[in-house]
Amino acid sequence: MTAGFTFSTATTAPQHRSSRWNAMIAKAYFPLELQFRDPIHFNGQLSCQSLGHVGLSRLTSDPVNFERRRAHIREAREEEYLITLPRATSVEFRQLGCDVRCDPGGFIIERGDEPYRFMYENPNDLFVLKVGRKALAERVRQPDRFCARVFDATSGTASLFSTMVNQAQSQSADLGASAAETIGRQLLELLGLVLDETTDASTSTLSTVRTAHIARVEKFIRANLKNPDLSPDLIAECCGISKRYLHDLFKDVNGTVSQQIRDQRLIAAKDRLAAAPGLAIAEVAYRFGFSDQAQFSRLFKSKFGMTPSDFKSASS
Repeated sequence: MTAGFTFSTATTAPQHRSSRWNAMIAKAYFPLELQFRDPIHFNGQLSCQSLGHVGLSRLTSDPVNFERRRAHIREAREEEYLITLPRATSVEFRQLGCDVRCDPGGFIIERGDEPYRFMYENPNDLFVLKVGRKALAERVRQPDRFCARVFDATSGTASLFSTMVNQAQSQSADLGASAAETIGRQLLELLGLVLDETTDASTSTLSTVRTAHIARVEKFIRANLKNPDLSPDLIAECCGISKRYLHDLFKDVNGTVSQQIRDQRLIAAKDRLAAAPGLAIAEVAYRFGFSDQAQFSRLFKSKFGMTPSDFKSASS
């Protein structure tokens, strides 16, 4: 993620404001083509902080059109998403043939690996989260299906997510590395819950009932990763379904219950290693249900492409 920085056009000569703003936008998010209503008199402020796997920024500016083009995408090194929460006025967004308008109190998700156009006609104040595809896909299946949709963040879990984004942004500059990592992970988990809750059954091959069962099972697994007795038997009993039906549910998502438990434990262990690099690998492995450190290292490398030791070295 991009290192934290703050920028204001107030310190920039008028003739250079548009080009400097364009460079700062590319630094915070990724390259975009910008169109200004009044380049010489343009005013904007941008602050950006890293929260582990999440980049969190606040953008306040005069009207701008942002366009992501094919040429930008060809040079991209990673697939990324932007989650945008307008706070002052509405934004308009077009991607993959979908046109949406998002008012304050909602949010939208933008795919960085597909062309799009984003604009606002009046001065605006935005919170923007930048998340890599891999990190988001670990929390929610097929995240692309949630792009170019407006999510209501005025109530329920979505409102909690919006409030946490607000609080995190206001205090991010004072957070230590470990706290920032933890808050970023919590924002991702909350976003995953919001997307799970708002899944449109028409976009899925699963029935509404089966989708609800899978969501409940996945929530139970995430809440009990440290329980050494976590197993298909315990999950079926606590979720009020038969073991046979539980296994049948996961055939719909091309996996098994045991794989889901193992994958979620590995994700949690990796996040813990990143947040607390001083912890021994054996302690983290044991904490998340791996009794054999060698097996933990082998599974970790299989999923993330590096051993826990290499991951700790890279994170330090």
